Amino acid sequence: MKASSINELKQELNNTSPKDLLELCLRLAKYKKENKELLSYLLFEANDEESYIKNVKAEIDLQFTEINHSNLYFTKKNLRKILRTTSRHIKYTASKTAEAELLIYFCTTLKNSGIPIYKSAALTNLYEGQLKKIKTVVSTMHEDLQYDYLKEVEKLG
Repeated sequence: MKASSINELKQELNNTSPKDLLELCLRLAKYKKENKELLSYLLFEANDEESYIKNVKAEIDLQFTEINHSNLYFTKKNLRKILRTTSRHIKYTASKTAEAELLIYFCTTLKNSGIPIYKSAALTNLYEGQLKKIKTVVSTMHEDLQYDYLKEVEKLG
């Protein structure tokens, strides 16, 4: 089965009744956890991005406390998992400032966690990749915001 284009879907949704739209949204939310999380974000948290960012930061903190430090391999796997969930939350907000804040927070927490980042090439690459991603996102922002975020990135590098 071939997936329809966004434009075709948009036209069809414009011709759909509100009741049918509700049923379609609920059906989408039933089958995939990410769809349900995105719908929850859009309905309940999109209007207050600051508190959403605080909640995501609290989740990052919680996940950092649960990291298995017994072996560097397990530590890497846990860090990748944290980064995946952070990226998923960033995708929901679709905001450059939220992306910069959350990635800076991730890198700051990682640096302050005491995990030997530079003893593993994979961890070094993960950390440096996130710093590069932050710089790319910040470069698209307003000059005042760029200055503030780049100061924070300099502390990390």
